[in-house]
Amino acid sequence: MKLYQMTAHQLHQLLLRKEVTSREITQSVLQRVEEVEGRIHAFITLTPEMALEQAAAADRRIQKGEAGPMTGIPVAIKDVICTQGVLTTCGSHILENFIPPYDATVTQKLKAAGAVFIGKTNMDEFAMGSSTENSFYGPTRNPWDLARIPGGSSGGSAAAVAADECIVSLGSDTGGSIRQPAACCGVVGMKPTYGRVSRYGLVAFASSLDQIGPFSKDVQDSALLLKVISGHEPRDSTSVDLPVPDYPQALVEDLRGMVLGVPRETFAQGVDPRVAGSVGEAIEVLKKLGAKTVDVSLPHGNYALAVYYLIAPCEASSNLARYDGVKYGFRARGTDDLLDMYQETRWQGFGAEVKRRIMLGTYALSAGYYDAYYLKASRVRTLIRKDFEEAFQRCDVLVLPTAPTPAFRIGEKMDDPLQMYLSDIFTIPCNLAGLPGLSLPCGFTAEGLPIGLQVLGNFFQEEKILRVAWAFEQNTDHHRRKPNL
Repeated sequence: MKLYQMTAHQLHQLLLRKEVTSREITQSVLQRVEEVEGRIHAFITLTPEMALEQAAAADRRIQKGEAGPMTGIPVAIKDVICTQGVLTTCGSHILENFIPPYDATVTQKLKAAGAVFIGKTNMDEFAMGSSTENSFYGPTRNPWDLARIPGGSSGGSAAAVAADECIVSLGSDTGGSIRQPAACCGVVGMKPTYGRVSRYGLVAFASSLDQIGPFSKDVQDSALLLKVISGHEPRDSTSVDLPVPDYPQALVEDLRGMVLGVPRETFAQGVDPRVAGSVGEAIEVLKKLGAKTVDVSLPHGNYALAVYYLIAPCEASSNLARYDGVKYGFRARGTDDLLDMYQETRWQGFGAEVKRRIMLGTYALSAGYYDAYYLKASRVRTLIRKDFEEAFQRCDVLVLPTAPTPAFRIGEKMDDPLQMYLSDIFTIPCNLAGLPGLSLPCGFTAEGLPIGLQVLGNFFQEEKILRVAWAFEQNTDHHRRKPNL
């Protein structure tokens, strides 16, 4: 097995035994990037010089006996997370020259842990999309089928892990933007509880929904990376001051006593039969491992998509008002006056999907419409959260499909926004409630396209999710399959 194909925990053991150096691992990954990146386009910015410098520093730490689980491990970071001195574009023309003067909290934590930064990954512009086709820098391609999307908006981070262009990566999840691309690319992707991981330095899309989380090749790596990036951050008012559990300790194979809730609505009309079949088989595996299942209902889940596409655009309309061409970022030239400069900057700087959501949000927040749209959506959001609270009185975790279909073809849904939005129908309720969730591979179609199983937990119960996911993974081999590149 090549070094770039290995997991972080495997490489950590090699590093501890001095059988390999971080520099050798990093060079292996950079060589892999050189081989396949032209076909995948997972990255917007690559940082090979920084990576080799950090690898050298990691090797010095290891020699001193100061190695943690992420020391010397090559990591890719979604281009919506601030990295001091490194271009952070959010996949947008309007930020094509923005270099942050500070690090996000998660970036600081990774640096403190001795991680190696390979580069910044491609994404739907300002994290608005489900396919990574909305990037100013062009689409990312799915390593399993280069004619198909990798999911979105964190498609670059998912594809980079699937194609072995990094060992682990970070993404952000506002309505499924970690879990859905993880399902499309056949990797593990986790959205922590809202407030578990600091959003300081995450460029905001919808502030009440956004959360940073890990992508990895297996569940153990997600547990390791989640432990590194979690924790309270005073600079983030939504960060929760709770102790961070030792997530890897939750990885026990015994599921006896665990109760899995199966939301009956998620297997209704609209789910691809191949997805329903693979998820059904995965549930049977979990039952054989000792778990019990109960049917649960999330009756207000049918409204989740409509609620999300009011709340998220309203928050985006407010958050993106700061991009006006005055303080930083792109500025339109040749304009006549200040108002003209504002209008031309935003017209030229934003892509079609971002404009669509800004206009939807501005309309819903405008005088006379706030109560009818945003306020009503907020009330239904509360009902969705109560549905989950009632469900978790009967079960430990929920198990359901991550996405209703496998990855679709590039361009297939670009002219039909509503069909595109339906890609997140099973992931959005989790964000509206602020719950943690994870996607892991549970099968493949006849064409070799990955299918994702989603596991949702109650607030700050990531350990239960990881336990169920790890037990399933240890008794299947879906995560061991690799795309043929």
